[in-house]
Amino acid sequence: KPIFKHALLMFQREFALRLVAKPGDALYCRLSANTQLLSKVTHVLKVGKNNFRPAPKVDSSVVRITPLDPPPPINFVEWDGLLRLCFNRKNKTLGAIFKQTNVVKLLEDNYKTFCALHNMDVDVTLNMKEHVLGILRDNEFSDMRSAKMDVDDFLRLLSCFNEKNIHFT
Repeated sequence: KPIFKHALLMFQREFALRLVAKPGDALYCRLSANTQLLSKVTHVLKVGKNNFRPAPKVDSSVVRITPLDPPPPINFVEWDGLLRLCFNRKNKTLGAIFKQTNVVKLLEDNYKTFCALHNMDVDVTLNMKEHVLGILRDNEFSDMRSAKMDVDDFLRLLSCFNEKNIHFT
């Protein structure tokens, strides 16, 4: 059960706009996706800097945050691990992001750890790069860009990877 029903909070305008940004907006980022995974966020009003004494250098905005009840049944640490990779270069295609050597190495290490923790044999013939790119291609994610993906797209991507024992923690 959520701790609160609704929260009305005032933030610096740019931060508030990041919270409510939608896929395709210039301000859409990992913060937007994480916030929208766990709650419904709406922009209530803009508060000009001249409403304060002394006047700050930036405008403010009030946002309304309503936690989702129940929250989605996912491993948030793994969710955030996926989003860290995807939003590191949010305008690159997922195919380009997951081809990077450091990303492939990270996923290989995570795969070996997952297999060890679950007493599974590690497939030594597995080419992680081809495996990951195959998952992206088969599920039509290769040409998608994080900046244009909504929360449901990321949930589906995480599910596709998890089904093939690819994890982000």
